Order: sequence, then structure tokens, then C-alpha cells
Amino acid sequence: MSTVTISAQDINKLRQMTGAGMMDCRKALTEANGDFEAAIDWLRKQGQKVAAKRSDREAKEGVVIAKTTADNKTGIVVCISCETDFVSKNADFVAFGQSIADAAVAGNVKNLDELLNAKAGTATVAELVNDKLASIGEKIGVTKFERVDADYVASYIHGAYRIGVLVGLNKQQAEAGKDVAMQIAALNPVAVDAASVPADVIAREKDIALEQLKNDPKMAGKPVDMLSKIAEGKLNAFFKEQTLLAQAFVKDGSKTVGDYLKSVDADLKVTAFKRVALG
Repeated sequence: MSTVTISAQDINKLRQMTGAGMMDCRKALTEANGDFEAAIDWLRKQGQKVAAKRSDREAKEGVVIAKTTADNKTGIVVCISCETDFVSKNADFVAFGQSIADAAVAGNVKNLDELLNAKAGTATVAELVNDKLASIGEKIGVTKFERVDADYVASYIHGAYRIGVLVGLNKQQAEAGKDVAMQIAALNPVAVDAASVPADVIAREKDIALEQLKNDPKMAGKPVDMLSKIAEGKLNAFFKEQTLLAQAFVKDGSKTVGDYLKSVDADLKVTAFKRVALG
């Protein structure tokens, strides 16, 4: 039994993250000893359809900027967070975000630490952030940084700077790059294809599928090997829904993204992608 005190604030936070009921959220947090990710898994194992987003929870408000180098060989995407949409929608704050992204491109920055120390004019990015914090009176920060290097990188910003996407291709195809970036922005795949899904993600999804089956009264008494095969089927459905090349193409649902790429160029491949979003 958990020794962690579960507060009403924690319960409400999990409720906002998942859409689950208050009592279910309390039970999940208790079972998970206060660990939010484990609590989400517990809810899913009970068969609940939770609304939790994978990696979009870190920044509440702010702007996401995606840019590429002039030769389209490198792309960067950064998230500059703030507390309110009043600030994030201000043209000066958007321009501030653009200046940080420009500094990342100009400095050939590889990670977030390098970006904070990169020069933007006469000051470092970290110094600019501190100055901006003092001037607007809100907590702000550079909270995310991603980079893609490829033969050709397409960048895409969706909505009012709320989602930024980079797509690496093995050859220059600007229109296809934009189409695939829009796909990624809309459907948020976990990997390019089934072979590139991290092993821990596969293990987690299979474990959840098995627990769902064990908790299903219709499956009571079924042998373990049968449940395991059904879980594998659920895993295949996960790959179809959550990996880029297997997803239905948003512009033409009669074909997959993989089919679309082949129709553009038989040798065209997605080598990498990154997606950063405000939650």
C-alpha cells in the first residue's frame, strides 16, 4: 500500500491529463505510489481509454519554432514556454522565439545546453531569457530542443506556433516533406515504422494489452498462450495506428504514408522525424 499522500491537486492533475473519473484517478495514484506515468498505465490496464498525451505535457503555453539551415541539411525545433496565452500570442514573444531558433541554427547547436550558451547578438540565449523574464513578469524558459540531420530536412509549424515538426528524407522532396510533416503534426506517430519502435515501448504496450485481456470477463479461463497471441494482434494494431509509414495518409485515406512516399519516388524514405508540441 502506498505511503505517499495523494492530494486533491494530484487527483485533479491526473484527471486533466487522462479524462478519467476522480475516484479512478485517486485509486490509480494510490496504486502507483504517486507516480503519474505509472498511474496512467494502471488506468489503461483496467481498460480505460485515457486521453493522456505522450510527450506534450511539459509546456503549458509558449511558442514552438521549427527552422532549417539554408541548405536544408539540418533542422531544429525549439519550445519557448511561458505561463499565459496572453504572452505567447504577443508578436514580440513570437519574435523572441524566432531569435532563439535563429541562434540555434547559426550556432550549429546540438542540444539544449549548447543552445542556452549560444550567442544571440551580444548576449547568450540564457541571458536573453532572463532579461525577457524580468521584462514580462512571467516564468519563461527554453524547455525543449530537437535536431534532425539528413540529406533533406523539411520543417513545419502548425497552428499558432503550437506544434513544430522536422522530417528527414534521403533526398530532396520539398512537397512530400511538408505533407509528411503535416501528417506527423496531426497524428503524432511514435516512430517511423514498427522496426524503429523502442523496445521499452513495445514491452509496455504488450503488457498493457495482456492486462486488459486478463481483466476482460469474456477472456476468463482462456489459456495464457491464447491471450498472448491476442495481445500480439493488439500490438500489430498499435503499429498500424502509431507508426508513421503504416498510418492512413491524412490527405488520402485510401493509402498509407508509405504508399504515398512510393507514389512520389520509389526510393524516397523518411530517415528521422521530431515533433514538439505545447500541451
